[in-house]
Amino acid sequence: MAHNTQRLSEDIKREISASMRELKDERLNGGLASVSRCEVSNDLSHCKVYISAHGGAEKTEEIVHVLQNASGFFKKHVNSRIKMRKIPEFKFIPDNSLDYYDKITSILDKTKNPAVTAEGNEHAESDNFTGD
Repeated sequence: MAHNTQRLSEDIKREISASMRELKDERLNGGLASVSRCEVSNDLSHCKVYISAHGGAEKTEEIVHVLQNASGFFKKHVNSRIKMRKIPEFKFIPDNSLDYYDKITSILDKTKNPAVTAEGNEHAESDNFTGD
């Protein structure tokens, strides 16, 4: 991604995040949704907006559906704040990285067993090599 499209992606991310707070839809009130990243195409005709939300994949899908239906609202808001010749078409995509993070964290927590075997202790000591 070129420097200008990268900067534009960050600007669009900021503006969509701000306008999400203004959107009046009861389905958005219960979930904490945020824009995790934006990717603007080189010709500025399309913008992928990745949405993450607490509450699982189903809640994220529901929020993405609401936001996609309000894409005209976002185009109008972005156009009023960022001067561009062409406002891209927004495609809202669920970003379930929070769920993935929670899953990995729970797996790691399960592997942290307080009853570590002697073999595990020897391996842990070799990992803590200080180079003396």
